[in-house]
Amino acid sequence: MRILITGASGLLGLNLALEIAAHHKVYGTAKDHLIHTDAFEVLHSDLLAAGAVEQVLDRTQPDWVIHCAAQANLEACEADPVLARKLNTDLPAKLAAHVARGGARLVHISTDAVFDGQRGGYSEEDAPNPLSVYARTKLDGERAVADANPEAIITRVNLIGWSITGKRSLAEFFYNHLSAGKRVMGFTDVYFCPLLANDMAPILVRMLEMKLSGMYHVVSRECLSKYDFGVRLANRFGLDASLITPVSVQQGGLKAARSPNLTLHSDKLARAIGEPTPDVSSGLEHFYQLYQRGYPERIQRLAASSTA
Repeated sequence: MRILITGASGLLGLNLALEIAAHHKVYGTAKDHLIHTDAFEVLHSDLLAAGAVEQVLDRTQPDWVIHCAAQANLEACEADPVLARKLNTDLPAKLAAHVARGGARLVHISTDAVFDGQRGGYSEEDAPNPLSVYARTKLDGERAVADANPEAIITRVNLIGWSITGKRSLAEFFYNHLSAGKRVMGFTDVYFCPLLANDMAPILVRMLEMKLSGMYHVVSRECLSKYDFGVRLANRFGLDASLITPVSVQQGGLKAARSPNLTLHSDKLARAIGEPTPDVSSGLEHFYQLYQRGYPERIQRLAASSTA
């Protein structure tokens, strides 16, 4: 299969590209971070530029497209809602329409943050209620993709993993600070279901192979507080968990509103693919094993330079 992955220098896109390239021909678009790798073909492209989407699709002729490119920084979305809408709503809509016309299959990556987190335990049938510019633009992107390409797979995710900057995921945040002996806050009242980006790759491929369509929650089958997650990571890496101060999110000084309870059910996905998604402990073990194999350094060396 020929697979196009947008946002291939981001946390999810890069890990997907590296994992999937072992079995398929992968093309990855990148804009902010110029990466060089023999694992897959990198296309340096600003997908918001006139004609860029059409040019990339024409050049790659993909069978499958996994759309990861987005403005995922919540504070940046609050600061520039116009750009957030272009990246998180308008671009997915345009890409979905062109992919549908070309006959490829599409996976669109959305977010658990479309829910307000007031109760948790959300299924795909529950009504979203986004609290931030990021969440609102991502929800509008979901709807635009579904309208433009009814056969598309739309996934709501929450991710951890090693990134090209070393600073993109909560797992990296805890590792970086604790390994340096620095104190950090851990929110005791914010719950999530984090899935390792590397573990998501075979799940998405399976969904595409099965020709699924519609909405799926692609998250860990286990959910926990961000404080508890930090403690588990510290224990696995042999770091000092007492450096993590348990606090409420209200003490975090964050500008963009956060949804407190983003526990999502992934039962629909488990029924479709015939097995549950990994739990947090197995995800952290895989994250640790990647560290032991020098994976973080390997992917950070892929960054030749940055235009960010």
